[in-house]
Amino acid sequence: MRTLAITQNITVDGSIDMLTDWFDPQGHGSLDMADVLEESHRQDRQADALLLGRRTFEDFRSYWPRLADDATGISDYLNRVQKYVVSSSLSDPQWANSTVLAGDAIKEVTALKAQEGGKDIVLTGSISLAHTLIRAGLVDEYRLFVYPTVQGRGRRLFPDGYEVPRLKLLESKTFRSGITLQRYAPA
Repeated sequence: MRTLAITQNITVDGSIDMLTDWFDPQGHGSLDMADVLEESHRQDRQADALLLGRRTFEDFRSYWPRLADDATGISDYLNRVQKYVVSSSLSDPQWANSTVLAGDAIKEVTALKAQEGGKDIVLTGSISLAHTLIRAGLVDEYRLFVYPTVQGRGRRLFPDGYEVPRLKLLESKTFRSGITLQRYAPA
């Protein structure tokens, strides 16, 4: 069974919505992001599938493939990796290495996880899809890049009313920028 990991950039107060400028996808802000980027690429090497909801997929598709001079290597990775977009309305993904999963999200992702020989499947952004998969118990790991900021509003990683009695801490790492990586698995 393949690992389904949710990787999210998140504020200290738990928001994953980017309603303010707390997150820069290319790290060109004032924070030293080299070690965060290195960790991100390490995780990319352990994955061969990116799972996205339609809105996040369309946001990524409108930004990353058009980036001609991306020194971070993120656009190169996103153009190469096999992308799966869960959508009942999208028929032609219009991005190389992309497959539309048009059926029931839980069944589609369960089948994807059951594929033999694959590496990790990573879901990022896509909060509605994340909520669906969390409720269904399909998530094997949470990889949270916690930014040292409080946004005070925005959607959270876990759905309202959803309770996890205990998570097991797999790793905790601090970066020069003050960002931390917290990796958890269901206990």
